[in-house]
Amino acid sequence: MNELVRILDGNNFVLSDGNGDIDAGPRGACGFFEMDTRFLSQWRLTVNGERLNALAVDDLHHFEMRFFLVPGKPTHYVDATVSVIRERSIAGTGFEERLTVLNHADREVDFTVRLAADSDFSPVYSIVARPLERSGQIYRRVEEGRLRFGYRREKFRRETVIATSEPARIDEYGLTYDVRIGPHQRWTTTLRVDGLVLRPDGEDVRAHITPHRTRTAAQLRAELDRWLAKAPRLTCDWDALALTYRRSLVDLAGLRFAPLALPENPMPAAGLPWAATVTGRDSLLCSLQSLHVAPELAHATLRVLGIGQGAALDDFRDEEPGKILRQFRYGELSAFEERPESPYYGSADATPLFVILLDEYERWTGDAALVTELEDQTRAALAWIDEYGDIMGDGYLWYRSRNEASGLVNQGWKESPDAISYRDGTLPGLPRATCELQGYAYDAKVRGARLAREFWNDPAYADRLEQEAAALKQRFNRDFWVDDGGYFALALEADGRQVDALSSNIGHLLWSGIVDESRAGDVVAHLLGPRLFSGWGVRTLARGEGRYNPLGYHVGTVWPFDNSLIAWGLRRYGYAREAGVLAEAMLDAAHYFDGRLPESFAGYDRDVTRFPVSYPTANSPHAVTTATPFLLLRVLLGLDPLGDNLVIMPSLPARFGRVELLDIPGRWGRRDAIGNARGERASPPH
Repeated sequence: MNELVRILDGNNFVLSDGNGDIDAGPRGACGFFEMDTRFLSQWRLTVNGERLNALAVDDLHHFEMRFFLVPGKPTHYVDATVSVIRERSIAGTGFEERLTVLNHADREVDFTVRLAADSDFSPVYSIVARPLERSGQIYRRVEEGRLRFGYRREKFRRETVIATSEPARIDEYGLTYDVRIGPHQRWTTTLRVDGLVLRPDGEDVRAHITPHRTRTAAQLRAELDRWLAKAPRLTCDWDALALTYRRSLVDLAGLRFAPLALPENPMPAAGLPWAATVTGRDSLLCSLQSLHVAPELAHATLRVLGIGQGAALDDFRDEEPGKILRQFRYGELSAFEERPESPYYGSADATPLFVILLDEYERWTGDAALVTELEDQTRAALAWIDEYGDIMGDGYLWYRSRNEASGLVNQGWKESPDAISYRDGTLPGLPRATCELQGYAYDAKVRGARLAREFWNDPAYADRLEQEAAALKQRFNRDFWVDDGGYFALALEADGRQVDALSSNIGHLLWSGIVDESRAGDVVAHLLGPRLFSGWGVRTLARGEGRYNPLGYHVGTVWPFDNSLIAWGLRRYGYAREAGVLAEAMLDAAHYFDGRLPESFAGYDRDVTRFPVSYPTANSPHAVTTATPFLLLRVLLGLDPLGDNLVIMPSLPARFGRVELLDIPGRWGRRDAIGNARGERASPPH
């Protein structure tokens, strides 16, 4: 994925090669995508029959890019007599591309400019997982000044429309321009590509509910400027931190999108390219990580997920009353129920995370109105933990898919089939109760009790939740503790046996607060020990475990978002120095990725690789990874809301020097936080 270049605005994005071409094979990741469909699988530019090579690529903003190209192979660069500027930007329901051909010769020259185009209308899932046999029909039509591709399957229709500002010879597979350019002159055309999501009557489903989708590049530019101006300003001594913070702000702006349910409430999509859609876990965690930067994302996420909360028993979708969805997709597989994605509820952690985010959002913003609005949904979420999540009736939160055909086997954040294992690599049976789920359930009950007591006028309910949380904590510290290892088991199997692999999940336990103080030191020692800590971050699975693989998606790679939550947990238990070690490692790694951390990277020891190695198919940008630097800043500066005040207790490693985060929004208005590795202070509110 990392070799592709991209422009994006929510779930509208273009992935191309470095010269701007799209040339996707059956499994190729590039294309123009929107609403979980690839609307262009080929977009190839030639001049006089020659492919073009990039001299430079200008990554202007998340929604626009410029390519400087010449025909032929690199050996031709020195004496090229023609060059091409290719300017691409997201616009409305598609993108615009402005082509400029420059004649550098001292004579008039004829050129044949060709844009070969095609679409396979593939669902995203068939690209990331496996090609599917499809019963729909693709059609192509040449119209006046336009080329139209379409896909029809019963009432399901998608179309791609390509229009040009200059006359062209249009055929069913592209557009050809025959141009004559004078000496040292130029020729320009602008192409517009739109992806249409059509109802049976031929109207786009978004026509009346997402008016902002007609935004031009200039409007997107102005919107980005407003977004950046509203965010807290960072000044610091370490350039890597400044670069990463700025890059994360821009990427998070690009990942915002307006779901059809609440089009005026942009929420973060999970990531590009495989998860540019409504999600539960990722949107909740990203919003939580970003509360001190963009609290409005949490407001939107909570409202959208509240609307989609489970209300019935549906085995196909893993739906249960009170359960928060995992994802919602709009593509062909969802429309014909070939995949359970409209929506799919196979996530055991999104439901407690919903309660956690709502409480933290109110603590940060003072928005009691949303707590009142979502009371029924929050009570239903808390009820789900006990009624449907407690599959074994023992007070723990378990998971097992109701959909044995296409449901997810693992329903925590480590969703790979091999992610949950014993030390020797053996996979446990189902259901499974992973350790971090118990931490989330504990935290949700504690926070739910606060909401019930302070906002819902229900002290009896609050008392019950607190009693349940205390009992869960006591039981958990007894049943999950691995005596011969000095850490918490990754999970329990149905018969109560400990799934005893050592994993990064134990760091989430610190974040939730479920760990007894007497055991926190042992947990921290493992997290920063050589088996889990690579030097770049905490691995998902410890070196030496049966399934450990430094390039295994959830069995040995390092995930930045995972590390940000671990750092938050370290700080919660008083291990500020250790939290700083993780923060420094993460931001040091970001430097090698030009400020954009990937979803995950290899778990090789730092003294072996000397630089972090990206996971081959990682999402990038990825919402919870994009928000990782924000949470790390919160940890380093010790930011925590207390009533109507913002507590600021900086603790920074020496490498950070001085860090200033200015105009932090919250119920206090705006406040500055200033930390210095040689001494800290905080400014008064303003």
